[in-house]
Amino acid sequence: MAAKGTDRLFVWIVYALLALASLLVVVPFIYVVVVSFATKHEVISRGFFLFPKEWTLDSYQFLLREQNFLTSFKNSLVITIIGTAINITMTSLMAYGLSKVWLPGRKTINFLVLVTMLFSGGIIPTYLVIKAFGLLDSYSSLWLSGAIAPFHLIVMRSFFQNFPAELEESSRMDGCGELRLFWRIVLPLSMPAVATFTLFYLVQNWNTYFSALLYLNDTQMWPLQVYLRQMLIESSDSSMIQAVEGFEYGPPVKMAAVVIAAAPMLLIYPFMQKHFNKGMLMGSVKG
Repeated sequence: MAAKGTDRLFVWIVYALLALASLLVVVPFIYVVVVSFATKHEVISRGFFLFPKEWTLDSYQFLLREQNFLTSFKNSLVITIIGTAINITMTSLMAYGLSKVWLPGRKTINFLVLVTMLFSGGIIPTYLVIKAFGLLDSYSSLWLSGAIAPFHLIVMRSFFQNFPAELEESSRMDGCGELRLFWRIVLPLSMPAVATFTLFYLVQNWNTYFSALLYLNDTQMWPLQVYLRQMLIESSDSSMIQAVEGFEYGPPVKMAAVVIAAAPMLLIYPFMQKHFNKGMLMGSVKG
């Protein structure tokens, strides 16, 4: 009986800690959403609150009329959609090739991939490479510099290694070449892994920030995250005010911008969540 009482106490402690952790995550998010619907005067006068006295859509209406904000949002969509397509295509192709034991130089390439997880070229050498290829002030600098994530590649390679060899052999006997086998047979049956890493790459590209600061000098090419940085952190910088002239930096407008920036990923995640756990588990264990 004492053991059961101890187990029950432990369960309640775990639930209490989980509830506390959930509050630490949920309350700030609720505050951001609520402030975005409040007036500037109420935010300044009341400080912290979770229910505004007066609800208004002025902040959202202002942002939807702000040309610089709309441009940065469009830039983020372009970067995310095209970048994710490049990421998942190149990662899946390389992972499929490295999953074949007969590939010449396979061990060496796998070793080099592992090395990149521990060491990087550094900011300055990478910048010089991007500059030497003439990719500055183009979205190709963002897409190509991070086209393949080593961790995603290794997990997807493990997933392809678990693919039934008999199915591949029967497809080859029916006249399927390697490329057709990959696109018509292997890839459709690997959708849990593909969907999982598509989600990872979507979030990565949507949150592109530091690379854009390094490689994009044209403010009209900036993605949404860089625009948010300028608005939230450097609102007192006169040079920034000229870049986004006419923007009113009230707290509700800032919070509304954060909500709009987070909304696309929040909307996409529920549709891809069913593939997430299955894709990670199938690619993490070699049977």
